[in-house]
Amino acid sequence: MRAAAFETPPLSTLRRSTIIPATVCGGSSFFNSYNSNKCALTISPPASYRYRHKSKHLNVRVNAANVPSDDPYNSTNQLAVLLEVEGVLMDVYRDCQREAFNLAFKNMGLDCANWTEPIYLDLVRKCFGGEEEMLTLYFNKIGWPTSLPTNEKGSFMKRVLRDKQKALEDIVKSKSVPLRPGVEEFIDEAHNDGVPVIVLAAYSRNGENVARPIIERLGEDRTSKMKIVGKAEVEQSFYGQLVLGKGVASSLDEQLLNEARKAASTEKQKIAKEVASVLKLSVDIDTTSSENLQKIVAALRAGAEYAEVPVPNCVLVAGSLPGVVAAEQIGMPCVVLRSKLTSRAEFPSAKAVLDSFGAPDLTISRLRRLRSS
Repeated sequence: MRAAAFETPPLSTLRRSTIIPATVCGGSSFFNSYNSNKCALTISPPASYRYRHKSKHLNVRVNAANVPSDDPYNSTNQLAVLLEVEGVLMDVYRDCQREAFNLAFKNMGLDCANWTEPIYLDLVRKCFGGEEEMLTLYFNKIGWPTSLPTNEKGSFMKRVLRDKQKALEDIVKSKSVPLRPGVEEFIDEAHNDGVPVIVLAAYSRNGENVARPIIERLGEDRTSKMKIVGKAEVEQSFYGQLVLGKGVASSLDEQLLNEARKAASTEKQKIAKEVASVLKLSVDIDTTSSENLQKIVAALRAGAEYAEVPVPNCVLVAGSLPGVVAAEQIGMPCVVLRSKLTSRAEFPSAKAVLDSFGAPDLTISRLRRLRSS
């Protein structure tokens, strides 16, 4: 079995011999090496140890997704494409969110409330995409409903957001909003070129009830050739089982599980600091919590597993900052596909920031060049 690498903070006080006794599996320790500079804990079972999981496909994914960069399996020709849904497959932020808010206002009888595109974009940028903050800023400016007691503003906003979410789901299911131009041809190009396509529904901002209908718009023929990674698929992945604690094969030592969980918990604190640092540079788009960022990392690792391609050979096509930050955390190349919402944002860690699918912007051949650069 190949080495499985998990990012962890430095564990200067942790001795290798205290994690897995040397008597396990022929006298060798599971923990082969620990690099404090790169914060990478490498778990390498000895030759006499064989990891067994009830899913043969999982064994293959684990081997493929965690191949070291100097392994001959890690071919420079290998490539997998991971696609976000909102902002990439469909410009939900521009075409759906604003309309959903206006429908929610109308359903609640708030005739005075209407978000034109300039108003909506201004609120998004001033509030970093936080929807409750957007509502607060807007109603503070135009005035809150006269019949609304001050102490009920919180419940009022929750009702608006609830109605907005339902309206958004209805809009997406109605098929009235088109997919981004060129996305279907891009996926066809990938399939014809033998490049695995993974669609990440797990961390879509508005949930899988919005993401799944968008993906279905690609057609059964295309979706049958792709892997859709939702929350369930993340939990079933090797990373999800081990680090997120969603069930681990009994053949793994219990102490290994405990140490991985501790490492993941500490990593959340590190990620939170790095996100704060990035947001000082890019304040035009929405933020995310460190816990959500960890979920994105898990989804990206799961995507690499299902593609059976090493993480550095995958390319994430992202539509917003959280995915870019998570990809950088694990060393996955990333390109950004701009939307109306992110047209003025900066993404310093992305390999490229592109405007559309198709030449001269986003093509499979260009992704190959960008990944190798």
